[in-house]
Amino acid sequence: MTGPLQGMRVVEIAALGPAPFCGMVLADLGADVVRVDRADAVTGEHTSSTRNDLMCRGKWSIGVDLKHEEGASVVLRLVEGADALIEGFRPGVTERLGIGPAQCLARNVALVYGRMTGWGQNGPLSGRAGHDIDYIALSGALAAIGPAETPLPPLNLVGDFGGGGMFLAVGLLAAVLHARETGEGQVVDAAMVEGSALLTTAMHGHIAEGWWAPGRREANLLDGGAPFYAVYETADRGYIAVGALEPQFFAALLEGLGVEQESLPAQGDREGWPKIRAVLAARFASRSRDEWAEHFAQIDACVAPVLDATEAPGHPHNMAREVFIEVDGVIQPAPGPRFSVTPAPVPSGLGYPGRDTDLVLKTLGYSETETSMLRRAGAVA
Repeated sequence: MTGPLQGMRVVEIAALGPAPFCGMVLADLGADVVRVDRADAVTGEHTSSTRNDLMCRGKWSIGVDLKHEEGASVVLRLVEGADALIEGFRPGVTERLGIGPAQCLARNVALVYGRMTGWGQNGPLSGRAGHDIDYIALSGALAAIGPAETPLPPLNLVGDFGGGGMFLAVGLLAAVLHARETGEGQVVDAAMVEGSALLTTAMHGHIAEGWWAPGRREANLLDGGAPFYAVYETADRGYIAVGALEPQFFAALLEGLGVEQESLPAQGDREGWPKIRAVLAARFASRSRDEWAEHFAQIDACVAPVLDATEAPGHPHNMAREVFIEVDGVIQPAPGPRFSVTPAPVPSGLGYPGRDTDLVLKTLGYSETETSMLRRAGAVA
């Protein structure tokens, strides 16, 4: 393996959404990640992942029954040689399984124990179920997103991935740096309600300045309220994204559209925004998306075509930068960011649950006989 995290060892307890995304990010950057999959996922009795679960890329997989005493012992042995562990259960679950922070840190005092939850390890809601939409609702993020009438969930990008998996990845790396300096491990409590709240920091500053209206959508500079930072439908029912915030880009936008700036209200005149929007909408509706994209290709006006997930890999810029790659016939985003000295490795193919059980156990010092006994007992699969 290559990458800036080469030599870092991570144990990931299989879960959904943000925890495996965190593990994928670390594996993408060169960490050696062992994913502990459910034993019944190996046997086919339980489906914890799909064949094209891209967040499994670049990881080893071992099938373990965590409810089996010997299964928990396997995880604890994995922990002995690890820098970090990632788990995404509700508070208290790993403790009951025998692989909680106290048990793991007893085996490895320098371990960083990463806990990914929605509500956090304590507080009135800590034991409650929830999903991305619930966490970003409570953090204030959801209320700012969507059309004026109703908030609109932005997929599960803000809670699960930005305010969840990536939030935890940063916390883990910070704690691993500390552990390598001091030999002291610790628990990283990453909650999606807090991670998504952190993403709204700039908005809180805007509210304090008095130019952002909290609780209102399509009424502010960056939420679709400004006609020069919005999406417009084109003649072929495609869409063009406009981000002409600065005056020079707004002027270039109008010139590219063939609109006289003097014929419109001033850019900063909020009362005039509806008129500006109507003029821009009419102009964009006169040509197709790709025609506008080609027209603005050489104009520095912050204009881009809105591409769907199947179109984005074919855009010339994305192709030149290799933003997307193909692994085992599946198109997917490439690892990032870019490193000049320690480039991230190309992800390996997707491993099915339990693919590497025997190999991982061998590296942990289990003999073939011991591995067979664990498998017969149902502790591993």
